[in-house]
Amino acid sequence: MKTHLAARLLPALGLLAAALTAPVAIPAPASAATPIGHVWTIVLENSEFAQTFIGGRSSAPYLTQTLPSLGKLVTQYYGTGHSSLDNYIAMTSGQGPNASTQGDCDEPTTLGGANGQWHFDADGQAVDDSGASPIGCTYPAGVQNIADQFQAAGVSWKGYMENMDAQPGTRPACSNPFVTGTPTRTEVNPDYKNKHNPWAYYHSTFDQDAYCQEHVVPLGYLDATGQPQGQLITDLQSISTTPQYSFLTPDQCHDGHDACASNGNNALAGADQFLKAFVPAIMASPAYQQDGLIIVTFDEGTSDLFCCGEKKAPNLASTSDNGYPIPGPIADGGGQTGAILVSPHITGGSLDLVNQFNHYSYLRSMEDLFGLPHLGYAAASGLKTFQDAGEW
Repeated sequence: MKTHLAARLLPALGLLAAALTAPVAIPAPASAATPIGHVWTIVLENSEFAQTFIGGRSSAPYLTQTLPSLGKLVTQYYGTGHSSLDNYIAMTSGQGPNASTQGDCDEPTTLGGANGQWHFDADGQAVDDSGASPIGCTYPAGVQNIADQFQAAGVSWKGYMENMDAQPGTRPACSNPFVTGTPTRTEVNPDYKNKHNPWAYYHSTFDQDAYCQEHVVPLGYLDATGQPQGQLITDLQSISTTPQYSFLTPDQCHDGHDACASNGNNALAGADQFLKAFVPAIMASPAYQQDGLIIVTFDEGTSDLFCCGEKKAPNLASTSDNGYPIPGPIADGGGQTGAILVSPHITGGSLDLVNQFNHYSYLRSMEDLFGLPHLGYAAASGLKTFQDAGEW
């Protein structure tokens, strides 16, 4: 791993550790005998650790100060590629970047082409044999993702996509690259994007139309007073209606991606708006208080930093690497983003400066948590999970 940036961050990290002692109500850790049973993952966009947790403290105080004071800030968490989509794919199926997912593709072609010309390599990577250029955008039904594992194991789950619905209260069809036309959204530009919804790219999920509509749903919205409304809030009302695994994708005004009028033209402040509204609602839910875990991270940073023995994905040309195209024609990984873990099992104000994780580590952690096999690069030898590192 490249260490030059980490070395420069050490003085700032010392100040950050001191700041985490700010007076915030911190729940006592739950008994270690109680397992994690409900997980909420919130994925934000495009910010290096130094930009967010050091440079973004004034524009995003809830993200950079309040949340770490309630849980644990994991400094050495890394994206696996650039631009966006390949990171969401890594988190949910362990598949590495390819030229199309690196380009945030959004059309109905399939890896392997119309004749299904592809195979798995020794690392569980779906390798294209069709010779198509560019490579197909979606993954054939034979490529599993964590939703397939949940379906087989009877684990309840939902992907909550902010602004996927046309207007609050209007239910869409399950969004996927085959859908044509864009309805008027709550935020008109930018907004919901397929590239931040991994289940828009797996035939194994979206070919099951009714199943997909049940599990990939509109997240909800903030009303005129800034209060959260919609499907997520409804589901949180009882343990029986709360999925065991929830994947939350804010829209591009609320994920740190874009400066919008609604966030004061400050992208990171938009992420703060979302977290400040929805995280307390999750923490107040019966499921969270019983056995919950909230993970907040970013899809990628802005550097080529990487960790954890990440391999170059097999569908990439010799002139490209996982981190294409930042900062140059050949880059290594998706940058250092950091992550925050909040749970009744975690002592507030904790800081992990040592253990290294990436999106494949995240997937492996979730699979281990729910007793599932490891997919793709999540099965890599020596890959550390949150549980291995004793993060809770």
